[in-house]
Amino acid sequence: MNFNELNISDNVKKGLNKMGFTKATPIQEQSIPISLKGRDVMGQAQTGSGKTVAFAIPIIEKIFIEDKSPQAIVLCPTRELCMQVADEISKVASHIKKLKILSVYGGQPIGKQTRVLKKGVHIVVGTPGRVIDHINRGNLDLIGIESVVLDEADEMLNMGFREDMEFILKNTPKNRQTLLFSATMPDEIKKIAKKYQKDPKFIKVKANKKNTPKITQYSFKCNIKYKFDDMTRLLDVYDVELALIFCNTKKGVDYVAKHLRKRGYSVDSLHGDMTQKMRDKVMNKFRNGKIDILVATDVAARGLDVDNLDVIINYDVPQNPENYTHRIGRTARAGKVGYAFTLVCRDETRRFAAIRKANNTKITQKEIPSYKEVENIKNKMILDKVINVIERDGVDECYVNAIKNNTNKKITSQQLAAGLLKMVREN
Repeated sequence: MNFNELNISDNVKKGLNKMGFTKATPIQEQSIPISLKGRDVMGQAQTGSGKTVAFAIPIIEKIFIEDKSPQAIVLCPTRELCMQVADEISKVASHIKKLKILSVYGGQPIGKQTRVLKKGVHIVVGTPGRVIDHINRGNLDLIGIESVVLDEADEMLNMGFREDMEFILKNTPKNRQTLLFSATMPDEIKKIAKKYQKDPKFIKVKANKKNTPKITQYSFKCNIKYKFDDMTRLLDVYDVELALIFCNTKKGVDYVAKHLRKRGYSVDSLHGDMTQKMRDKVMNKFRNGKIDILVATDVAARGLDVDNLDVIINYDVPQNPENYTHRIGRTARAGKVGYAFTLVCRDETRRFAAIRKANNTKITQKEIPSYKEVENIKNKMILDKVINVIERDGVDECYVNAIKNNTNKKITSQQLAAGLLKMVREN
């Protein structure tokens, strides 16, 4: 479906066009027409399927600009996702004058958020805890709320936000529209939907070849003692330019980042113990290409969207299949290709088997390359680049003559080429 076929305002169409969106994704095509009619929706779709635009359009279309009180609340599990969602909604609404959107989350001074709320905001995007904080302080009046969105509801549940979600839903008007989006639909989510939604339309978008990211997935058996060395070999062999490495714990993140830095890699880390200011700074560095590798925990990297991310490395096997899906979904965005590597130690074998079975996805098992293989691959990569340059641009005659006119007859052309390769590799 083309967005022009939808019954949406011209200003929203202009915003979508500016974003480069013309055709709706499956979740958008199935949910937007129903949501625009005011019906509640339960949408099940994977990360990267276009869920944000799917709920942004219907909530924007209901906003009455003259009323400066909050009319829609979007709940997200993490601060990073809040910022990303608020930014996406702003882009969709970029041609709607005076529409105010505010993201509220912990780690940012509450006073600043309070001042903006007092001036008037139409859409609030926030983590459940900080939204409740503003409600209790009298900063956020729910009387005019017409739409509530639960984004990544399963993750909010996993993070212990059930009571907060229910508190917010209980305190918003009963005639509101409730849109729930989730990658998975566990029983707890279904119970919340049954309790707080009115005859919701259930929409499930199955991953198919057209909307499945082009991710090549490999697993590597390794000994826990040599795990770090094995990972650095993979970084070298695959000539990684931009990588996101996942660890299950903050301690693991610190260890991996510290030792990568010692080996000269351009790296930084991201985890829950860092202040929001520090996390924002690190993420901006990563997005802007000022660091090549980011090491993170699941929660810290939730909602992190970076263009041209080559590789996702699971240094630790994820705790569950959903986390695996979220992790690898950080690469191969917007139709691009990407790699996902998982290092599997003996005590992680059973957990990894469960992930493979649950996701029903092709994960090819490969051997960690030996040091000799790493050297051979590095040499081949440089030579391939040289061959590509010669085939694309040719070689100036002066370079050919320089080799021909080599005065040292003891050194052959092959040895000269080998010497040049050595210089490139060692500098």
